[in-house]
Amino acid sequence: MGEKVVAGQFDLSDRQRYRDKLRRCLSGLERLLAEQRFDRPKNLMGLEIELNLVGADGMPKMLNGEVLERIASRDFQTELAMFNLEVNIAPHRLGGRVFDRLAEELRTSLAYADRKAGELDAGIVMIGILPTLDRDDLVSSNLSDVDRYTLLNDQIVAARGEDFVLDIDGVERLTCTSKSIAPEAACTSVQLHLQVTPGRFADVWNAAQAVAGVQIAVGANSPFLFGRELWRESRPPLFQQSTDTRPPELQAQGVRPRTWFGERWISSAYDLFEENLRYYPALLPICDDEDPLEVLDGGGVPSLAELVLHNGTVYRWNRPVYGIADGVPHLRVENRVLPAGPTITDVIANAAFYYGLVRALAEEPRPVWTRMPFEAAAANFDAACRHGIDARLTWPRRGRYGGTVEVDAVSLVRDELLPLAEAGLAAWGIESADRDLYLGVIEERCRRRANGASWQAATFHRAQEAGLSRGAALAATTRRYGELMRTGEPVHTWPVGLPEPAPLG
Repeated sequence: MGEKVVAGQFDLSDRQRYRDKLRRCLSGLERLLAEQRFDRPKNLMGLEIELNLVGADGMPKMLNGEVLERIASRDFQTELAMFNLEVNIAPHRLGGRVFDRLAEELRTSLAYADRKAGELDAGIVMIGILPTLDRDDLVSSNLSDVDRYTLLNDQIVAARGEDFVLDIDGVERLTCTSKSIAPEAACTSVQLHLQVTPGRFADVWNAAQAVAGVQIAVGANSPFLFGRELWRESRPPLFQQSTDTRPPELQAQGVRPRTWFGERWISSAYDLFEENLRYYPALLPICDDEDPLEVLDGGGVPSLAELVLHNGTVYRWNRPVYGIADGVPHLRVENRVLPAGPTITDVIANAAFYYGLVRALAEEPRPVWTRMPFEAAAANFDAACRHGIDARLTWPRRGRYGGTVEVDAVSLVRDELLPLAEAGLAAWGIESADRDLYLGVIEERCRRRANGASWQAATFHRAQEAGLSRGAALAATTRRYGELMRTGEPVHTWPVGLPEPAPLG
């Protein structure tokens, strides 16, 4: 959420006051859009990565406060649980060798953080869900010692009014309950930001929604939770269920979950903020003193603090963001689809593929969202989460016949989407060396049908075949993952299985 909030109790009048303030914020946003007050095109992108703290045994370490003290950098901050950190990379202009520069910045930052964690016998691992997490790790007592997390947990628990039920049926089935939102902390992701003008926002958001399933198919990296092999990308069902304020009766009525893919293509950023007000009660009804309409009348730029805070409690996979930089408002699309890892090269490859693809798709004369039902994009997202690199996806048929066709994700990416991504990166002004290197990583994953999730699952099964118990196999897989992650070589090159022990003598 990123908001500095102070834990406290809310009374009945707080929610009505907050709802009224949200409506004034929405009117303020509408005026800002109508008056064309937003920043001019800057082609700015940003990157955040959520990380895990892990011991030499592959188990989570509840040390983020101590590690952050040693890192002592504003680029790093807490995340939901004590075994989580987040690193934020300053915005960059898309163009030239930006992806190589990003990769170098990340290598430097993460190597430094890893050294500092090492002083406390811990290390940093980039992975969608840490395979060694146990139910006892994900309890409210292990939430980070930050007021906003405590308050958010209390409000979601109160809204639900009963235990959270986790029920994910994949390769194996996991069913359990939780008394807090702590299981959400298992989900560590990469967030890709793209600043866009209001006129381009809808096209970019629609394009991002259309390719969310493709992103997951090539980038899945979360096949395990609580010792069970589930979906190839288990973060989305886990995130939805662990933040679900709806008891079963409201689910049966079709009330929307707070973690939400969406239900329609949009025509303006306003559509998404308006939906947030219409569908979702406030979780954190905290008001500030600013009247956004009075600020606008005075020629100023309102912070729209309540709108921003409310937006931060609706967990869209592609989220609209309102921000202010140097006194000028701007809009961003925040892409929250991808899991963290496996390596910095893989993360940057995923980013390059995304930024190239949304640029190309947003500028097509017959956009994909005019040729494919929104329900197909949502179904693609679900299929990719379940099956990863082996998913079959629905996509508009090429040529003049129209309609859609079901196709292997790897064939769709190699035959149609990689050339589009290359054209999109060229349109951003990305140099060919960066385009070739990072899109080549995506192509090789498709050629070998290999990504982080497939490597984790295959290595785990090899470890079990070698005689290790389930718990020992998961721990060994996690340790091996960490070793290979630190080499920096992309995941499609990783040898499956555990290394042979060195012969004695």
